[in-house]
Amino acid sequence: MLCDNCHQRDAVVNLTTIENNAVRQLHLCEQCAAERGVETSVATPKHPLGEFLQAVQQQSVPASADAGKCPFCGLTMKDFRATGRMGCARCYVTFEPSMRELLRRVHGNPRHTGRPYRPPKDEVLERASVLGELREKLRRAVEQEQFEVAAELRDRIRVLE
Repeated sequence: MLCDNCHQRDAVVNLTTIENNAVRQLHLCEQCAAERGVETSVATPKHPLGEFLQAVQQQSVPASADAGKCPFCGLTMKDFRATGRMGCARCYVTFEPSMRELLRRVHGNPRHTGRPYRPPKDEVLERASVLGELREKLRRAVEQEQFEVAAELRDRIRVLE
């Protein structure tokens, strides 16, 4: 298919626009698409946090710290610097020395001084799990068209909520 704009080159971009509730499709070559401001090359965007972490790590951590590798997921410090994400919960233990230095440089202190995490009380968790089970039973009862049982379950859910 030829480009709808220049009628010379093969169309590689399909541009769909909606104007006044009318759908309009244009088939454009790379050059005509670029003239209209349409990006034709697909590049994976880099995460800005990853770039920042990489710059900070390169300044502060010696090359020997790159030798570490998480024994559970296989992530290396180089991978972390590239993505800005840990691979699993065990990465935090594996890379603790590097992370402490990174946190010190980024936040000014490697220790958290904000409000501490307080897990929910046991009775709240128990009530939530009972509610979840009752909702699942209610869903199954409705699917099986057991409406009397469903009404009972609905009433029990309302009492607990």
